[in-house]
Amino acid sequence: MSIRRTALLLAAVPLSMLVRPVSAQQGAPVMVVPRESQHARASQTIGLTDLSVDYSRPAVKGRKIWGALVPFDSVWRAGANENTVLAVSSPFTIGGIRLPAGRYGVHTIPTATKWTFILSREANNWGSFSYDPAADAARFSVTPQTADHVEHLRYTFEDPADSSVVLTLRWEKLAVAVPITVSTNQVVLDSLTHQLAGLQQFWPTGWLEAARWAIAHNTGLDRASQWADRALAIAPTFAALRTKAVILDRQGNKVAADSLRARALAIATEPEVNALGYQYLGERRVDEAIALFRQNVRDYPRSWNVYDSLGEALAIKGNKREALAMYQKALDLAPPGQHGRIRSAMAALR
Repeated sequence: MSIRRTALLLAAVPLSMLVRPVSAQQGAPVMVVPRESQHARASQTIGLTDLSVDYSRPAVKGRKIWGALVPFDSVWRAGANENTVLAVSSPFTIGGIRLPAGRYGVHTIPTATKWTFILSREANNWGSFSYDPAADAARFSVTPQTADHVEHLRYTFEDPADSSVVLTLRWEKLAVAVPITVSTNQVVLDSLTHQLAGLQQFWPTGWLEAARWAIAHNTGLDRASQWADRALAIAPTFAALRTKAVILDRQGNKVAADSLRARALAIATEPEVNALGYQYLGERRVDEAIALFRQNVRDYPRSWNVYDSLGEALAIKGNKREALAMYQKALDLAPPGQHGRIRSAMAALR
């Protein structure tokens, strides 16, 4: 289009339309430009609990922040633009207050010495301009600490552990740390229960995995016992019997536990006995490991692997002569790919 034609078209447009703001023009799209305080998000997972902070990052820009740009004794959005939002996917404790999972608007009341930290059930405010104390879910005091200079306000999740993390606000030369705790064991137990209501319930592996998690974390043993029973009802395998035995041991029923271990050993395969033997070696139960490996030798005399494992256990025990004899039997039966390793083990005993 020529310059002259463009000029004629502009001349035909009413002046009011030329000077009217784009956002005010009916039906006109709003132009997207960068915000002065950039959007950011920090996140952390603790166990199965997801935590996040959604906020905007104002900059210092050489200004006096505390008691000036951010007034003392006034509610502040703890960021810029929309209010800062803390989202937690499981029930949690903050400032000694137990709260349900959800999204919470974050507000603070800074002073020169102490801050009031506030979580509001209203998480969709613009800043703190419509903040209402009646919507408070939690309100508690925190003590800010002097810290290295941070130009743009920043939230971080620090010192994550199995059931806790510290949410820290840093800006200018100040840091405000707020510990958060989660009942991870309960969250996981509830999650496993929910999962086992689905397709997992039709296979023993899900029930066993859930029971083993509870055993490993020494929690929910009554529930773990029921899960082990479900696995046994589907398939009374070596793994299921031994899992139930561990639970019975933890519950103080050693007689029943020993009975189940005996049943498990009676149906164990060569690899299962071998794996249990190495478990015992790892636990420094060398004599019990040797007894298991001897059983495998009796039950599977044509397997090179049973002699190899027994030789290793005897070497750990210090019985070099019998260890060499077992390694020689393993060497006689083993595939060529194993010969070099077995010969090296034998050489180390001579």
